[in-house]
Amino acid sequence: MALFEAEQLHKRFGDQVVLESISLQVEEGQLAGIMGPNGAGKTTCFNVLTGRFKPERGRVRFAGEDITGLSPRQIARKGLSRSFQVMNLFDEETALDNVLIGSTALRRQGFSMWRDLGRDTAARDAAFAVLQRVGLAAKADVRAEELSYGERRALEIGVALAAEPRLLFLDEPTAGLGAEGTARVAALIAQLKRHLTIVIIEHDMRFLFSLADKISVIHWGQVIAEGTPGQLRENPWVQRSNLGTLAT
Repeated sequence: MALFEAEQLHKRFGDQVVLESISLQVEEGQLAGIMGPNGAGKTTCFNVLTGRFKPERGRVRFAGEDITGLSPRQIARKGLSRSFQVMNLFDEETALDNVLIGSTALRRQGFSMWRDLGRDTAARDAAFAVLQRVGLAAKADVRAEELSYGERRALEIGVALAAEPRLLFLDEPTAGLGAEGTARVAALIAQLKRHLTIVIIEHDMRFLFSLADKISVIHWGQVIAEGTPGQLRENPWVQRSNLGTLAT
């Protein structure tokens, strides 16, 4: 049984059909990618998979449980965490406090317990360990707004990791990054994939092809091709499209 599965998802906004019969499977330990041209429905698909939008039809299952229609908070409690294309950080707080805010302990106790949790040595040690994983241990006491753009990207991944997810969704993790920042994020994700199941939606095809075990190509609101990076490079549609050029 797949760890995560979407079956025949359909989503519309008014008269516009954005997703039509989308089906995806992600096996445990896999890094799966979602790609496609602008306007293809990738972001809407990502938001349906993670509970921000409810589909009109279809089912989403995580670890064998039907999670269709659950809120993002309910889904997160089941072990699915995500980052966002537009970063979602507390700029006035330190890197360490941002990770504490995203921690499992705080979610259990409620946001009102944040300052008390900040005095919890075990919780702070766990948050610091997350910063070490994403290469920000030296910036633990730096406010998020003072970090570089690439460091903020890494911190957002750290916040997602603080929830101790079984499945991590990353939304455009290289958005706005130059070559050096993209290389750092690629190295981080390559490290994380040894221990986590990951799903990435990404516009940088070279980045995605270098990391993913399997990629689903979405166009016209449908999955039109799926396979390993090698299989997709041989796919006639991908070869004819601009995606094929970007992936080489």
